Amino acid sequence: MAVTPMFNHQYLTESNHIVAIGGGHGLGRVMSALNFLKENLSGIVTTTDNGGSTGRIRLHQGGIAWGDLRNCLNQIIDVPTTASAVFEYRFAGTGDLAGHNLGNLILTALANMQIRPTEAIDLIRNFLRVRSAIIPMSDIPVDLAATLKNGEQVIGEVEIDKLPEPPASLYLHPQVEATPEAIAALRQADIILLGPGSFLTSIMPVLLMDEVKAELRQSQAKKIYIDNLGLELSPAANLSLAERIRWINQAVGKDIIDGIITKPEFAQNCGQIRAKIMARRLNAGDVSYRHDRALLCQAIDDLVAELNK
Repeated sequence: MAVTPMFNHQYLTESNHIVAIGGGHGLGRVMSALNFLKENLSGIVTTTDNGGSTGRIRLHQGGIAWGDLRNCLNQIIDVPTTASAVFEYRFAGTGDLAGHNLGNLILTALANMQIRPTEAIDLIRNFLRVRSAIIPMSDIPVDLAATLKNGEQVIGEVEIDKLPEPPASLYLHPQVEATPEAIAALRQADIILLGPGSFLTSIMPVLLMDEVKAELRQSQAKKIYIDNLGLELSPAANLSLAERIRWINQAVGKDIIDGIITKPEFAQNCGQIRAKIMARRLNAGDVSYRHDRALLCQAIDDLVAELNK
């Protein structure tokens, strides 16, 4: 459930617009922590997932990956309602519907009615009374792909997450255009947040689109990377904090990260990183590998204050 901020977050409330980039639970956590910003907050969501209910729908129906978009919508809701419960309902049993999420099916139906994915999300956002924007990275179906160190190509998030080591590089298959709404949000932003979340499969895909790269290279916004609190169960676990920042900067084609929020243990031996590092314990009391929303919100505000000095 989203929370009302515990403190007076001066730099966040005075910002023109804040954009958060990522996918799944991580981006949803950030969006729910900052939901008091309402229309001044946008999330650009990765749409390359090919696992679970989303993957099954994409296999049989095509379309973009809906799961992370749906997840963000539900996490940002202030007070759970019957509408939000319906949207999150997951079918049990052993039939064809077993394991499918009703929200994914509703969004798929809207897409089959020739409604643009971004507009479909806006319809559901209005239905759930979500005021912050949730924006697909692209309206066009796309998969994440990787080139391994031996030159082999691997396509699909699920397959990439199973790799024993990080790939040599990532790319989109096919290369797609970003949604105009995503680019407009980036142009408005004076704070851009990346993460937390699965590094290779949630954060990196958005950074592989040419229009996003161009906007990030020229943007004067403060760009902050929010690190995970635990090690990933993926090849990204083999990447140090410095290596993750290098992946981001290389993908964009410029050193863009101004600040980093991480835990004290991960901040060690990072002298080569040219960014302000804020090391704090931000674990939630109920789920230790999730960020406490109020503490994360305060850390972002404090780091922006440091970057503005």
